[in-house]
Amino acid sequence: MATLSRIAPEIPVSDLRGSIEYYEQKLGFRLVMEMPDGDYAIVERDDITIHLYRADIGSRSPVGIHIFTQELEELHAELQQRGARVSQGIVRKPWGNRDFRVNDQSGNEIKFTEPLREEA
Repeated sequence: MATLSRIAPEIPVSDLRGSIEYYEQKLGFRLVMEMPDGDYAIVERDDITIHLYRADIGSRSPVGIHIFTQELEELHAELQQRGARVSQGIVRKPWGNRDFRVNDQSGNEIKFTEPLREEA
């Protein structure tokens, strides 16, 4: 049976250069590739890869993605200190997960989620 191993979402942005800077400076990603035409780039942090592509404002809708972590408070504090646009503080969901949300300057939402820990 085939096994899925990673996902690398493509996120539309109105200003690629500004988005790269935001993802680097505010979210702690690093640029690993940028196309010479300036319309596509890849940023990474740990095992997470995000592809950013330039799209006209009228031709795109903002997207949302989940990124899972085990150190939610630490990440939340880091991103706040970096000046990320935190749109929702840490909240526990009815199913037990906790998450917080940030938005990039193109309106895309990234939800950082800590799964419910199993009690031993």
